[in-house]
Amino acid sequence: QVQLVESGGGLVQAGGSLRLSCSARGLTFSNYAMGWFRQTPGKERDFVAAISWSGGSTYYADSVKGRFTISRDNAKNTAYLQMNSLKPEDTAVYYCAARYYSTSYHDVDYDHWGQGTQVTVSS
Repeated sequence: QVQLVESGGGLVQAGGSLRLSCSARGLTFSNYAMGWFRQTPGKERDFVAAISWSGGSTYYADSVKGRFTISRDNAKNTAYLQMNSLKPEDTAVYYCAARYYSTSYHDVDYDHWGQGTQVTVSS
């Protein structure tokens, strides 16, 4: 059974930083591209960042480019999202997702999802 478990969310002041982690079990992690998405109440889930299976390619939403960094450690079966210079509009539930082999900007393309972790940025 595949499990993706996010951690690292919390409450932070604007301008602060958080590092989210996504620990994967039950799959061959290095075969999967990883993505981060976020969702606020009443809105659709939005793409944040994605990383190829090797870690050699990364992709970002314009709204987070230059502030967020996605990375992965295949030896630890873990993906990360380093979030700096956080803004109140970054407040959301953040989800990690795994897609076999290739990255995508679209949540419907991902095969497995975590349960989400809340990030709240106060002004």
